[in-house]
Amino acid sequence: MTDLDHRYAGPGTEPYGPPSGSLADLLERVLDKGIVIAGDIKIDLLDIELLTIRLRLFIASVDTARKAGIDWWETDPALSSRAARDALAEENARLRERLDALEGAAEETAGGVR
Repeated sequence: MTDLDHRYAGPGTEPYGPPSGSLADLLERVLDKGIVIAGDIKIDLLDIELLTIRLRLFIASVDTARKAGIDWWETDPALSSRAARDALAEENARLRERLDALEGAAEETAGGVR
C-alpha cells in the first residue's frame, strides 16, 4: 500500500479529519459574535474624485447589536409601531403647544383692539 492508501481507509471515513461544522453552526457563531464588513468605492476621472461610496455592514443578532449600542430599528417609525406612536404623540404635543401660543396671541390682539 502507498502512503495515500494508509491515510484514506475507504468509504465512510474522513480523509481530512472531522468537518468543522455545519452552516447553521457558522451562522450561529457569526450572529453571536457579529461581523463587520467595510469597504470604499471610489470613482476618479483624471485624478478628480467624482464619487465616493463608503459601505459599512454589521451582521449580528439583535442582542449582539444592542450590546454594541445599535438600536436604530427601535426608534425608526418606519420599522417600529411603538416608535411611530411615539413620533405621533410628540408631533401632537408640539402642535398643541403651537395652537395654545397662537390662541393666546389672538386673544391678546383681540383684547388690545377693543
